[in-house]
Amino acid sequence: MKLFKIILPAVVLMSAVSCKKWTEPKFYSFLTEQNALKSKDDAIALVNGIYARLKQPSGISDSYQYYAGFQMAIMDFTTDIGHSSQSGDISLLSEARWSPTNKYTSFGWQHQYKLVADANIALLSIPKVEKIGDAERKQFTSEVRFLRALGYMDLTDAFGPVILVTEADMEKPDYTSKPAPSPVAEINKLIIADLEYAAANLPLNYKNNPIYPTNDVGRVTKGAALGLLAKLYLREHQWQKVVDLTQQIKDLNQYELFPSYAGLFAESNKWCKESMFSALADALNDGTELMNHFGPISHPIITDRWQYYAVSWSFWNSFATVDERREMFFYNYKGTDDLQYIQPIPGQPNPPDGYYYLPDVATKKYADPAGSKTYYDGHGIPILRYADMILSRAEALNELNGPNAESITLINSVKGRSKAVLLGNASTFTKETLRDAILQERGWEFFFECKRRTDLIRMGKYQEVVNAYLKSIGKKEVIDINKHRYFPYPQTQVDINPNLKNDGRL
Repeated sequence: MKLFKIILPAVVLMSAVSCKKWTEPKFYSFLTEQNALKSKDDAIALVNGIYARLKQPSGISDSYQYYAGFQMAIMDFTTDIGHSSQSGDISLLSEARWSPTNKYTSFGWQHQYKLVADANIALLSIPKVEKIGDAERKQFTSEVRFLRALGYMDLTDAFGPVILVTEADMEKPDYTSKPAPSPVAEINKLIIADLEYAAANLPLNYKNNPIYPTNDVGRVTKGAALGLLAKLYLREHQWQKVVDLTQQIKDLNQYELFPSYAGLFAESNKWCKESMFSALADALNDGTELMNHFGPISHPIITDRWQYYAVSWSFWNSFATVDERREMFFYNYKGTDDLQYIQPIPGQPNPPDGYYYLPDVATKKYADPAGSKTYYDGHGIPILRYADMILSRAEALNELNGPNAESITLINSVKGRSKAVLLGNASTFTKETLRDAILQERGWEFFFECKRRTDLIRMGKYQEVVNAYLKSIGKKEVIDINKHRYFPYPQTQVDINPNLKNDGRL
């Protein structure tokens, strides 16, 4: 009540004055295009805001958007890996029953385009910043062009042909019109140009950097730009370019595999030699809800979590028992209710007394038992890491030359880190069987890193693998690659732009 006692007289007084004469407001300054960006600090703040688009900041709506959750939903749940026992749109994704109104694909589109839009605004604004030099201008432009390329890469992975907008379009009076989507090949040209510019102008790292006063490990580097470019060429089956780019990345001498797979994802390990580009978070200042969604139900240490995102039991069972990545899951534990949480026993539909059947398996990848106990957590989300470059190179070499010793060595270096069963000699494989081995290894290594769907599609296995999985869980085999290569455009976008059509996508 004290608040009202203080405010009410002021309101009454203002009302009394206003009956006699309006007070003219006094404006001290306006934020305009001319004065908004003046200094280096202004430009840095502008660029930092674009990085923030990679995940929703804590305390603002749902803090699990874009790479903090939604990207994983559309790229892993729509495959043989992700499973959700929850109702609603997330379970529809895991059963391959998405539609133009699915909130995960719709929010995916929205947040990918927010990243692109913010990048375009920055690219329009950075040339106008007065108090920065050429080196700073190139640095900021390179970071922004990488982030725009990432947004368009994600859009074309998910939706194929999309509307292409650049900073040049924003200066046109009709840029908010309703254009038709551009072919993927045309968008690829912009992605390549952005990444080549970024790779040519970005530093190897930010140690003793003249522009940023601290070692800003989360910023884009030359290696990250080369890595995303390699991923684009991998998607387009341009194998020799993948080989050349991954060799360039190796020759930078900036990256190596982290010794421990579990340690790689520890919340305390924000950055290491394997990290090439990640969306970083801090539990207290800029946290995510990864642990809420990925954490196990009724766990005595990681309490009050939802197991909203999990993997299928069939995926977990595919790991060899010696593979340390198998231990990155909560597959057997005593719950807070004193029940033992386990995998369902075949042929025994009801759990024995004292046991509870887990519907799926929560992962420790984003639910670190030694991590935050707060509502928001500080897990980093890997977008590019060196293990991906190693396996991408192995794949490209196999596609060019068939089974070869270097591909086997590369794959085994990733397997060896987790003490997994190593591959035999190249002579024991055909190109097709080694391709299958690489696909399987990528699933074990990169689950919930937003790669599974693109891997399956690139290797021509999406329809076969996902339908087999759907059949195994008693669901209808609905995947037709001719329809489901891309997601349908969000209905909200189709409604306002008649040039976006879902013919052939449903």
